[in-house]
Amino acid sequence: MNAAEEMPSFRPLMPELWPQFEELFGKQGACYGCWCTHFRLPPAMRRENDRQRNKDFIRERIEAGPPPGILAFEGERPVGWMQIGPRADVPEWNNSGRVSAPLMPGEAGDPAVWAISCFFIRANARGRGLTHRLVSAGVEFARGNGARLLEACPMDQSKDSRSIGLFVGSTRVFEKAGFEAVARRKAGRPLMRLQLRG
Repeated sequence: MNAAEEMPSFRPLMPELWPQFEELFGKQGACYGCWCTHFRLPPAMRRENDRQRNKDFIRERIEAGPPPGILAFEGERPVGWMQIGPRADVPEWNNSGRVSAPLMPGEAGDPAVWAISCFFIRANARGRGLTHRLVSAGVEFARGNGARLLEACPMDQSKDSRSIGLFVGSTRVFEKAGFEAVARRKAGRPLMRLQLRG
């Protein structure tokens, strides 16, 4: 393992980093062409969209700002992505029928209640603790941008660590970062929370 692999760097996804984001997601757009729009678009629109429409949507969102997440780099090579920001930025994450729905209705639109909703790690960068480091970087990013609470709705570790469901993250990663389960509306899918300030 070289020094770059041992010490990844993290950068908020600003418009000028679009080429690196595009490279990381590749021609398929990660997760079957999702381009990290799953929690941003209503189901009917997701069914209508193809990967190009999803790509256009997320590019417009990135260009509009503020950064919708964090990119991880080894040297100058993008190796990972974590979507993080106020709950209001990922409206489908707040849907009352989802396991990720807010505990209190007002939290969906509270700019100080943030969520880590998605991850994408390059295949050859997995298994080296990058998700843990992304969460640590995300905690500092959220705190630095005025977040009071940071939430996640991961899945308990499956037998297959490559499970597509793990795009929401693994429960143990958030436990190690100090998050605590505050609701469990479905087996294996806790809503977890970290308080950043009073």
